[in-house]
Amino acid sequence: MEQQVVHESRVKKSLLNARVNLIFYFLTLALSFFSRKIFLDTLGADFVGLTGTLQNLLGFLNLAELGIGSAIGYVLYKPLFDHDESKINEIISVFGYLYRWIGFIILGVGLILACFLPLIFPNTKFEMDIIFFAYFSFLASSLIGYFANYKQTLLGADQKNYVVTAYFQTATIIKTLIQMASAYYTGSYCLWVVIELVFGIIYSFILNWKINQVYPWLKSEIRLGKQLFRKYPEVVKYTKQLFVQKISYTVQYQTSPFLIYTFVNLATVAFYGNYTIITDKLSQFVNTFLESSSASIGNLIAEGNQSKIKHLFWELISMRYFIGGVFSFAIYILIEPFITLWLGPEYLLSHVVLLLIVLNVFISYTRGGVMQFLFGFGLFYDIWAPIIEIVINLTIAIWGGYMWGLPGVLLGGLTSQILIVGIWKPYFLFKKGFKEPAWNYWKHISVYCAGVILPALFIILLLNPLLPFNAFDSWTYWILCAGIDLGAYSLISIILLYYFTSGMRSFVHRFIKLSLIHISEPTRQAEIS
Repeated sequence: MEQQVVHESRVKKSLLNARVNLIFYFLTLALSFFSRKIFLDTLGADFVGLTGTLQNLLGFLNLAELGIGSAIGYVLYKPLFDHDESKINEIISVFGYLYRWIGFIILGVGLILACFLPLIFPNTKFEMDIIFFAYFSFLASSLIGYFANYKQTLLGADQKNYVVTAYFQTATIIKTLIQMASAYYTGSYCLWVVIELVFGIIYSFILNWKINQVYPWLKSEIRLGKQLFRKYPEVVKYTKQLFVQKISYTVQYQTSPFLIYTFVNLATVAFYGNYTIITDKLSQFVNTFLESSSASIGNLIAEGNQSKIKHLFWELISMRYFIGGVFSFAIYILIEPFITLWLGPEYLLSHVVLLLIVLNVFISYTRGGVMQFLFGFGLFYDIWAPIIEIVINLTIAIWGGYMWGLPGVLLGGLTSQILIVGIWKPYFLFKKGFKEPAWNYWKHISVYCAGVILPALFIILLLNPLLPFNAFDSWTYWILCAGIDLGAYSLISIILLYYFTSGMRSFVHRFIKLSLIHISEPTRQAEIS
C-alpha cells in the first residue's frame, strides 16, 4: 500500500510539473516570436547576434560549476525518499559552500576574459563601451545563481520544479514585455541590458522567499559547508565525473554561435538564432512532458525494482521517439514557410542547414531517455566518452566551418552526437545499468526509427504533392498544411509504434487509465460531499 502511495505521488508530481511547464510554454511561445521580430526591427540583427554571442561566450565560464549541481541533485534523491531533513540541510550547506567558491572563480576568470573582448570583437559597428556593459551585466546575472539561487536544486530533486518554473517564467514574461516597450520607444541598447540585469536580481529575491515557504525547516549554513564537505565524499566523486560530461554539453551547445561568428558573421548568428529560437521552444515543449519525470526516475531507481525500471524506460523511449518524430518532421516541412511569413524570405538559410538542424534536433529530443536513466543509476564514470565527443565535434566543426561555413559547423555537432550519444551511451546504460546485452536496445530502437521515418517519407513524397496550396503563400495555407501533414504523420506513426512496440502500447494504456481517473475524480469527490 505504501509503495502504491509513493508511486501515485511520483506520478502526480510529474504531471504537475508538466502542467505548469505547459501553461508557461504557450505563454512564452507567442511572446518570444513577437519580441524577436521587434528586437530585430528596432535593435538590429547585429545587436541580437552580439548578445547571443556574449551569452554563449559566458556559458563557458559555467564550466567552473564542475557538475556540482547535478551531483548534489543525485545525492539528494535518497534522503528525500527517506524524509531525512537533517541530512538534506547538511547537503545543501555543502552545496552553498561550494557554489560560493565557484562564484568567486567565475568572477575572476570573467574579469580576465573581459581583457580579450577587443580582440574577440575587432570589427563591429558597436562601441566597446556597449560591448563591455553588456558583458558585465550578463556576467553579474550569471553570478546570482551561484551566490543566491543554489537552493533551487532541492526543488528539482524533490519533483517540485514547477515552483522554479512558475516564478522564473513569470519574471521572464514581464522582463520581455518591458524590453519590447523600451526597444520600440527608445531603441536603447543600454536600457535593454539594464532590464535584463534588474529582473535577474528581482527573480532571485522572490525565488528564495518561496523556497523558505516550501521548506521552512531548511536551515542551510554555508559556514559549516567546509566542515561537512568531508562527510560527503560521493559529492566529489560524482562531481569529477559530471564535470567532463558537462564540458561536452557546453561545447556542443555553446560553441556553435561563436564558431558561426568566427567563420561567417554576426548577422548569420542572428539568422541562425531565428531557427534555434523555434527549435529551442519546441524542445522546451518536449521537455515539458518528459524532463519532469527525471526526479521520478531517480526515486524509482532508489526503490530498486528492476522490472518497473525497465518497463518505465521503454515507455519513455516510446514517448520520446513519437514526440521527437512529430516535432522534427514539423520543423522540416514548416519552419521555412514560417520564417518567410514571420520575418521575410531574406532570413532563410540553405536547405542543407535545415536538414542538419533537423537531424541534430531529433537526436537531442530522443537522447533524453537514455541520459535520464544514466543519471538515475549514477553512471557518470565514462569520462573518456565526452572527451572524444569534444574532439570529434571541434575538429569537424572548425575544419567544416573553414571549408563550408555554417553547414560545416553544424556537421561537427551532428557527427559527435551520432557516435557518442547515439551509439555509446545506450550501450553503456544496458551494460552497466540494466546489466543485459545492448542488442536488446538496438533491436527495439530500429523499430522505433522505422516508426518515425516511414510516415515522413510517405507524406513528403506522396501526400504533399497532391495538396492544392502552398504553406509559403499565407498564414491560412500554413495552418492548413500544418494540420494535414502533422495530423497524418501523428496518426500513421502512433499506429505503427503501437502495433510493433510494447513501449507505446504500455504508454497508451497508462495514458487512458490516468485520463479515466482524472475524469472520475470530480464525480467521486462530489459523492463524498
